[in-house]
Amino acid sequence: MGVNKEHKEFHAVDMGSGWHVPPGYPEGIEQKILSGALDEDTGKGTRTRLLRFAPGVFTTAPFVHDYWEEVYLVSGDLTVGNDAKGEGGEAFSPDTYACRPPGAYHGPFKSKAGCVLLEIHYYDPV
Repeated sequence: MGVNKEHKEFHAVDMGSGWHVPPGYPEGIEQKILSGALDEDTGKGTRTRLLRFAPGVFTTAPFVHDYWEEVYLVSGDLTVGNDAKGEGGEAFSPDTYACRPPGAYHGPFKSKAGCVLLEIHYYDPV
């Protein structure tokens, strides 16, 4: 099975455009796809994206999906495990990392000052 990513050498990433709210996410959380594509309907593909939270934004329920997810906190703050009102949880600072297998429940998430995450998503090869 091949990887659906094109060859890209170092280049400037335009942090001012190309962002959109992923399906099912609240306003204030946006993604920018850097490479690849993930087809959740067929369970194929791989993607690398940036995900950013605006200050004060939070989710209210845990996430679970059928693909691997690697997450690196590039900048800002991220709290994991808050309640539906955005209270509580464990706070993390930049240079922290998570690797989650398919089926792992994670979140909810919030960011007090905002943050940027680098995420890699992929399915196990068949």
